[in-house]
Amino acid sequence: MFDLRQMLKAWRVSFPEEFESDAYRERYPDLRHLDVSGLRLHWENNGIQEGRSGNRLRDRFDFVELISTESRVLEIGPFNSPLKRGRNVKYFDVLDRNGLITRANQIGYDPAGIPEIDFVEPNGNLRSISKSFDYVVSSHVVEHQPNLVKHFNDVYDLLTDGGCYFIIVPDKRYCFDHFIPESTLAQVIDAHFNGFTRHPLARVIEHRVLTTHNDAIRHWQGDHGERYASLSVRYEFALNEYQSAKGGYIDVHGWYFTPESFRQIIGGLRQVGLMSFDPIRIYPTLYGSLEFWAILQKH
Repeated sequence: MFDLRQMLKAWRVSFPEEFESDAYRERYPDLRHLDVSGLRLHWENNGIQEGRSGNRLRDRFDFVELISTESRVLEIGPFNSPLKRGRNVKYFDVLDRNGLITRANQIGYDPAGIPEIDFVEPNGNLRSISKSFDYVVSSHVVEHQPNLVKHFNDVYDLLTDGGCYFIIVPDKRYCFDHFIPESTLAQVIDAHFNGFTRHPLARVIEHRVLTTHNDAIRHWQGDHGERYASLSVRYEFALNEYQSAKGGYIDVHGWYFTPESFRQIIGGLRQVGLMSFDPIRIYPTLYGSLEFWAILQKH
């Protein structure tokens, strides 16, 4: 008898490793003279820093294709370009489709790709969903969460045993967050124990005042723009925005990661017992990109 759960389990263990020597050799002709140990050594010492792919994944589309089309999928925050489509895919957002269309028109985005939103919760509360899923996927969502621990635990509870959370995360080195320091485990824990439901003033100042350009190629080439450009004007805007919100949520980045710092924070949260996800894959940022990919699994 066909067992979907066994099929999904087999599929999950077939995710590409972060480094696969055969794929690395095939992709880069200049390395074909190296043996397996030499290839791994090159990737660890040079390839990651150069933005080389250590496996068969070429881009975010290859990454998302790892999610089985036969599984039950929830995508968080699809906006106008969902990562996954199909009969088994459901969508969650803080706005319904009409609200997202209005938002897209306001900021000059094409609303044509906006899907029907199956689960709408204005405060972004995932606990409002009563269904379970084999996969949850999000792109550029986790860094916006005031309480990162709560977000991860809410996703964990939505997944079936062995289910996976596929995450696309901005790498602060190659986006407008470049000059802002990496987030720390202590900051993540502090936000959790203080029950943050909005970003503090410090995060609003960082996002509105201390950011730079968002051209990934320029960042990879060492051009990070001007630090603290138009500081006084941007500061006044940020302060007014924060005060006008009167305690309401302001949509800014609250967390700043590199692939390695993300790995360390997830590992730290596991060690102190605040999260149960197992980070089974964290794929480094590729050259010319401003994001990395992670797979967290429920055990």
